[in-house]
Amino acid sequence: AKDYELRQYETAKWVSTVIRGESQKEAMRQGFWKLFHYIQGKNERGRTCWFCGAKRWRRAVRSSFDNCLSSPLETKIDMTVPVTCLVKSGCTDFKISFFVPFEHQDSPPQPTDSDVFVEERKAAAIFVRSFGGFASPEKYAEEAEVLARTLRNRGQPFHEDFFYTAGYDSPFKLFNRHNEVWYFKK
Repeated sequence: AKDYELRQYETAKWVSTVIRGESQKEAMRQGFWKLFHYIQGKNERGRTCWFCGAKRWRRAVRSSFDNCLSSPLETKIDMTVPVTCLVKSGCTDFKISFFVPFEHQDSPPQPTDSDVFVEERKAAAIFVRSFGGFASPEKYAEEAEVLARTLRNRGQPFHEDFFYTAGYDSPFKLFNRHNEVWYFKK
């Protein structure tokens, strides 16, 4: 297995929220639900959004959408994985984000919750380490340290003061889970 890969990401929009003063686990929970409410229609257009991903995930959250889908005026917007979390060294602020799908990059609906915002992330080269299983904040930190050590040993310049966690699976998926940690190349 490869220790890491280097990916080139294009400029793209993400919908995000910052949770302050909580543990990473609690910040992920709170942030996820704020963003989930956004994709359920808590946005300026009242649009209901869907995740692209595992069919099981869609079935699991379908019941939450049933009431929202009854109006023919509502438009579905696919929201994609991963769900990311920005982790900064020595900081208790965590930025949780959902990727805005390509077909809505030009004009994503604006959130009505003042804690939720759409941001544009610039194109970047990112070092990525993938791993399986259920990812806890401790597991993400451990994998980030392995990636950082590997990059240092290979003389790869990267921004060491922050990393992103990336989760690709719903909590209902038990096997073949995919998680990542990302460091931005300098």
